[in-house]
Amino acid sequence: MEYGLSDFLKLIGSLGVFLYGMKLMSEALQKVAGERMRHILSAMTSNRVKGVITGILITAIIQSSSATTVMVVSFVNAGLLSLIESIGVIMGANVGTTVTAWLISILGFKVSMAEISLPMIGLCLPLLFSNKRSRKNWGELIIGFGLLFIGLEFLKNSMPNLDENPEMFTFLQEYADMGYASYILFMLIGTVLTILIQSSSATMALTLVMCANGWINFEIAASMVLGENIGTTVTANLAAMVANSTAKRAAFAHFLFNVFGVIWILSIFPLFLSWIEALSVAMHIGNPTTSVEAVPMALSLFHTAFNISNVLILIWFTKLIAHFATRIIPAQETGDDAFKLKHIKIGLLSTPDTSLFQAKQEIILYGKNTKDMFHQVTECLELPSKDFEKKFENLVKMEDESDNVEVEIANYLTKVSESKMTTENSQRIRAMFKVVSEIESIADSSLNLAKAINRRNDQDVIFPEELINKLKHMFALVEDSLTTMCNNLTQENKEVTAKKAYELEQAINDYRTILKQEHLIAIEEKRYDYPTGILYNDMFSECEKIGDYAINVTQAIKEIGYEE
Repeated sequence: MEYGLSDFLKLIGSLGVFLYGMKLMSEALQKVAGERMRHILSAMTSNRVKGVITGILITAIIQSSSATTVMVVSFVNAGLLSLIESIGVIMGANVGTTVTAWLISILGFKVSMAEISLPMIGLCLPLLFSNKRSRKNWGELIIGFGLLFIGLEFLKNSMPNLDENPEMFTFLQEYADMGYASYILFMLIGTVLTILIQSSSATMALTLVMCANGWINFEIAASMVLGENIGTTVTANLAAMVANSTAKRAAFAHFLFNVFGVIWILSIFPLFLSWIEALSVAMHIGNPTTSVEAVPMALSLFHTAFNISNVLILIWFTKLIAHFATRIIPAQETGDDAFKLKHIKIGLLSTPDTSLFQAKQEIILYGKNTKDMFHQVTECLELPSKDFEKKFENLVKMEDESDNVEVEIANYLTKVSESKMTTENSQRIRAMFKVVSEIESIADSSLNLAKAINRRNDQDVIFPEELINKLKHMFALVEDSLTTMCNNLTQENKEVTAKKAYELEQAINDYRTILKQEHLIAIEEKRYDYPTGILYNDMFSECEKIGDYAINVTQAIKEIGYEE
C-alpha cells in the first residue's frame, strides 16, 4: 500500500484549509449582514411558514446552519423567540444549509474554481488593509470563498487513488452491500464525522469527494448525508447545555426534527432513492447509479429534496414537537436565586454584533434583578425582627451573587473586545462596562440599606412614624428612578429619553436636602435621640447614592451610544 502518513496528513491539511475557508466566509457574511440578520430573525417569525422562510434565508446568507441554530438558541434563551417560533426557523435552517452542497457540487466539480481562487484572493488582498471595516469584511468574505474551493481541490487531490490502493475499496465494499444494515452503518459514520469535524458542510464535501473518486456509491453517500443531518444538531445542543430550559428545548427540538426525518426517510429509502434517480435523469444531471460524474449533483438534489420533504411533513407538527421537547426537558429554573446568568452562558456568538446583543440582554436582566433586590430591602423597613433575619441573609447572598454577575459580564465583554471591532461596537462595550459597574454599586447600596435596618433592629431602635413615612417616600422616588433606568436599558431606538430620569434624580437630591435640614433641626430639638438620627441619616443618604448610580446608567446609555 503506497498511501502513507505523509499522504494522510495532506488529506487532514486539505480538510483544514476547507474548514478555515468555510469559517472565514461564514463569519464575514455575518459581519456584512450585520444587525439586519438579527432583526430579520426577530421580526419574521410571527408564524411557522415565515419562520421557515427566515431560517432558509439566513442560513443561505451566512452559509452555516450551526451558526443559525446557535443564534436561535441564544434568542430563545433571551426570550426573543418562543419555542414554537424557533422550531420553524430551525426547519428552515436545514433547507438553507443545502445551498452549500450545491455550491460545492456545481462550482467545485463542474467548474475549476481553484484556478481562479488564487487570482481572486490576490485582487481582494488590499481590502484586508483598508481602514473601512465594511471593506475588510468583504475582503474576508471573498478570500474565505477562495480558500474553501482551494481546500476542496486539495481534498480531491489528497484522496487515495483506488487504482493504486485497491485494498481500500475492497474494505469499503465489504460493508456496502448489506442492505439496510449498510444504510444504518454509513448513516452512523456520517453522524460521527460531523460531530468530530463540527461542520455538516465539511462532512458533505468529504462525502462528495469520496463519491467523485469512486470510493462509495450513491446509496451509501445518501446514507452518510442522513447521518450528517443528525450530527449537525450536536452544536446547538452543546451551546444549550448551559442555557435555560426553553433554549434546551429548542436545541432538542432540532435533534427531534432531524431524527424523525431520518426515521421516516429510511422506511422508504429505496423508493426515495429511485425517485431521486428519476428526477436526476429528468433534470439532465445524469443517473447517479451508472455515472460517477452525476453523483455529486444528484447527492445535492437528494439532500435538498430530503430536507424540503421533511419540512413539508413536520411543519404541521411543530406544536407536537414543542410539546414532546417540553415533556423530555422539564423546567428547572427557580426564583430562589435572582442573580444568575441566563444569556451569556451560551458563550460568544459568531460576530461582535450578536455577542453584544446577547450581553445587552444579560445587562437588562441584571438591572431588573438589582431593582427587585432594592424592592425587597424596602419591604424590610417595617418587617418584624424575627422575619427580617432570614430576609437579610438572602439579601447578603444576593449581593454576593451580584458581584459574581458583574465579573462574569465584564469577562465576557473583555473577550468580545478582543475580536475585530467597529468604532460603534467599541463605544458600546465601554458603555456596557460602565453600566455594569453602576448597577453593581446599586446592589452594594441596597445591601448597605439592609445593614442599616439590621443595626436598627440589633440596637432596638424604634423609628417614629414620621421618619418611617419620610423613608417610604424616599424609597418610592428611588424605585421610580430604578424603573426608569431599567426601561432605558431596554431601548432599541437611537434616542433614549433621559428627561424623566433627570427629573427623578433631581427630586431625590432635593428630597435628600430637605430631609438633611429637617434632621439637623430635629437633633437640636431632641425629637429623637442621636443613634436613631445616625441610622436615619445613613438610610436616606444611601438612597441618594442609588439615585446617582441610576442616572449614571442613563447617561452612559445616552452619551456613549450603548443603545442600538
